[in-house]
Amino acid sequence: MNVEDLRLVFAGTPEFAAAHLQALLGAGLRPLAVYTQPDRPAGRGQKLAMSAVKQLALQHDLPVRQPVSLRDAEAQAELTALQPDLLVVVAYGLILPQAVLDIPRLGCINSHASLLPRWRGAAPIQRAIEAGDPETGVTVMQMEAGLDTGPMLLKTRTPISTTDTGGSLHDRLAQIGPPAVLEAIRGLAAGSLAGEVQDDALACYAHKLSKADAAIEWQRPASELERRIRAFNPWPLAHAQWQGQALKIWAAECAEGQGQPGQILNCSRDGLLVACGDRALRLTRLQLPGGKPLAFSDLYNARRDQFATGMRLDNGA
Repeated sequence: MNVEDLRLVFAGTPEFAAAHLQALLGAGLRPLAVYTQPDRPAGRGQKLAMSAVKQLALQHDLPVRQPVSLRDAEAQAELTALQPDLLVVVAYGLILPQAVLDIPRLGCINSHASLLPRWRGAAPIQRAIEAGDPETGVTVMQMEAGLDTGPMLLKTRTPISTTDTGGSLHDRLAQIGPPAVLEAIRGLAAGSLAGEVQDDALACYAHKLSKADAAIEWQRPASELERRIRAFNPWPLAHAQWQGQALKIWAAECAEGQGQPGQILNCSRDGLLVACGDRALRLTRLQLPGGKPLAFSDLYNARRDQFATGMRLDNGA
């Protein structure tokens, strides 16, 4: 079957998914419909906001469907009526029951931001950095009822550098994932692609991110905290307590130093040196309460008396 003749449906929600939808459109593969999560309140005004996928779909006059759940018989009947050959799912955020997985003739495929089975679950990008993994990538898999457990169709890899943040790695994976999905669609259309069963013994669960994950505990080793700071940039952002308020930490580097965990060892234009359970961290980019993210060199002149040697930063709350 020619790939151009496939009846495709796309399901996704955030920017990572929108990059994949854009690639489909760029390749001339126009979905019959686009599924995305319902509009949600966002921002300080809590006004209803459209997902990145919905915004892109509307720009291209694609039919948009936003069921609250796909377990609903009416939603399933609506999808069945489209007679899809293939459902392409990317960070959709809703569970697909077996009844939905069985609707497309060629099944459902998913672009997952991990080298499966390494990280299954909601936050594989950040968890890979946090764990110190040397590489990650995108796995295109055939979906089944289990969470990210389906047969692997294609993998594309990228190293994780010592300067990567959750944001930079997300953006790179959003570039390498779409070509892999296009290659998988071509292979499925041609009948030339077979899945590889995952080894469950190698799997880890990438728990959904929360602000509590990013609370700095100075008793931990500096190397671990440095990875967390990079992993949780730009969200949920590592944070400590400073004068009873939240101090957001955007960037830091490991350094030599010893003292009580949380103790300020030195304050200079190069950064704020803080003792950890093992070695120390030099905080190089901070966001003070009510302020903007700034390089510490920009804070030094105005704030250095408030970060004097011997003072203490408390654990994040």
